[in-house]
Amino acid sequence: MIGSNNSAHDICADLWEHGADVTMVQRSSTHIARSESLMDLALGDLYSEKALAAGVTMEKADLLFALLPMRILPEAQVPVYQEMAARDADFYSQLEAAGFDLDFGVDGSGLFVKYLRRGSGYYIDVGASQLIIDGRVQLKSGEVSKITGSAVVLNDGTELEADLIVYATGYGSMNGWLADLVSPEIADKVGNCWGYGSETPKDPGPWEGELRNMWKPTNVPSHWIHGGNLQQSRHYSSYLALQLKARMEGLDTPVYELQPTHHTR
Repeated sequence: MIGSNNSAHDICADLWEHGADVTMVQRSSTHIARSESLMDLALGDLYSEKALAAGVTMEKADLLFALLPMRILPEAQVPVYQEMAARDADFYSQLEAAGFDLDFGVDGSGLFVKYLRRGSGYYIDVGASQLIIDGRVQLKSGEVSKITGSAVVLNDGTELEADLIVYATGYGSMNGWLADLVSPEIADKVGNCWGYGSETPKDPGPWEGELRNMWKPTNVPSHWIHGGNLQQSRHYSSYLALQLKARMEGLDTPVYELQPTHHTR
């Protein structure tokens, strides 16, 4: 398994459960958040039976989740993940002892901020981390130098013999898909999708302050981009739908500012 984020962990666990001898190749550090801790410390006040009993409906929770400006979001998230690191210290120590390279984001702001900045680099643990700790899923670190007919060769010369090689190396960008589905010229006119200009790894500046080209008018007329997780799909699809409806009804739809095109593939 080449990769060490969400998909890689899920596939490793699935393969192991079906009797495979699995090795994960970790090429760079990964943020791990245990599902139980994530719900308790970060999401429980919004999405839980307790929250619902307190009057926080799903619609209200979605709105509250979206309200915090991205400028102050990292600072607000740091204490959550400091508490998570302390609460799950033994878990993280065991992972590191197994050779796993961990991080909490470049500024300690954790999973959600990393997701918004780059859409990668994390795993919400639902069991695969324990397989790595126990050695049931083996772990190797390093960059892949080459693939032979029967092995993965790492940059230190290590050869990992394999009957099956799975590339869980990250999803393609929406801009890249646009280039494939429509044209590179249209993709370049739209510019990059996702990230907000934090000038952190995989999210270059300049500062935008909102997700680039998502759920709003783009530089290509009648071209809209929708994506994200379930919460974002529920919440922001309403705004996109209302904008489309207004145009279909012939209402005045002035656009405050279109996305600059300095972000290309």
